[in-house]
Amino acid sequence: MTQPLRVLSLYEGFFAGGARVLHSDVVAGLHAGGQQHSVLSIAANARREGTVQHMTADHRYQKLVASGVGVRTLGRTAGAQAPARSEYTAEQLELAAEALSDADVVLSLKEQPVALLLALQARGLMPDVPVAACLHRSDPGHSGDALLWLREAADRGIVTTTIACAQSTAEAYADAGVLPASRLVITNGVDIRRFRPGRAAERAAMRRQIGVPGDVPVVVFAARFDAMKDPELFLRAVARHSRRGRAHYLLCGAGMSADNPALMDLIARAGAAGANLHLLGIRNDMEVIYRIADIVALTSAFGEASPLCLLEGAASGAVPVTTDVGDAARETAGFGVVTPRDPDAIAAAWDDVLGSLRGLRGDAIAARGRLDRARMIAQYGQALSTLAPAAALAA
Repeated sequence: MTQPLRVLSLYEGFFAGGARVLHSDVVAGLHAGGQQHSVLSIAANARREGTVQHMTADHRYQKLVASGVGVRTLGRTAGAQAPARSEYTAEQLELAAEALSDADVVLSLKEQPVALLLALQARGLMPDVPVAACLHRSDPGHSGDALLWLREAADRGIVTTTIACAQSTAEAYADAGVLPASRLVITNGVDIRRFRPGRAAERAAMRRQIGVPGDVPVVVFAARFDAMKDPELFLRAVARHSRRGRAHYLLCGAGMSADNPALMDLIARAGAAGANLHLLGIRNDMEVIYRIADIVALTSAFGEASPLCLLEGAASGAVPVTTDVGDAARETAGFGVVTPRDPDAIAAAWDDVLGSLRGLRGDAIAARGRLDRARMIAQYGQALSTLAPAAALAA
């Protein structure tokens, strides 16, 4: 007789970002499939990208709780930098040790929570439990001190496994000296039941709601306001593209709203103030946004591994147009377009796509099967069962 595998995920916090979307999908999916998952969030609130984001208002948090996943928090406030090991209080460490003691396997969402594990070990509170760090960057050097924490934790045997979401991620962290006992790659997938092509009535209703005429092209930029995403390059491409067409441009994500003065200044400096911009901010209904999109654009400068926006957009019938970052080119091969980091080249690529939209949209829709998250969730489940000590599964 066996008991359900108990898995605890460590989150730096609940705030906007693709890694949190993906990991929460995995946790909810595996919990529904019979494993027993819970989450410990270091932060209860986050001040990031010019916004204040509260855990209980976060869509990922709400989804996990609705799925029956228990979520606890240490009550901190997340900022631009994750807390170092010396910043945790004795009370927070006791709470964390209690949570970890109930787990057969621990998953760290990215490397930032690893400082908590190092702090627990220093106090003699770290239980003997396998830990896998789930990695979602292709440039670990931009993780700052968190990369050093991860490397130290792997060297000490605290982190026993890394699970990378892309081949570029696995290679980058190995090159950076992160060498745990085992390393896995599980590529991203999306919910193709949620992200699907829209019916004509759905598309018309969403266009009316946002204020987009029914016959104009739509370019969606789903990204937080962060240098990694390079919103300036996107807006410079918009400035060029808007001079010769009627397209509308939808910006979604943390900080992508009119109450962010830095974004408004950037729009003016990029020359995009006269374009048909829709600043939609954080949306919990991206599936309906993508259904009215002709293009899903990505202009990231660094850091991307397996960008979810490209996969979600493609599954909805939008054509990905992306810079060559991480595994973006590999994962959109056959249905996406890769551009140089040049606004004129990006604007020209948008024109080319719009001129051949029927065929390219068909290619994106035809790729839906390979984008399905069911494969990803199954691979995570198998990996976690392998990581768990055999004794933990015995009744």
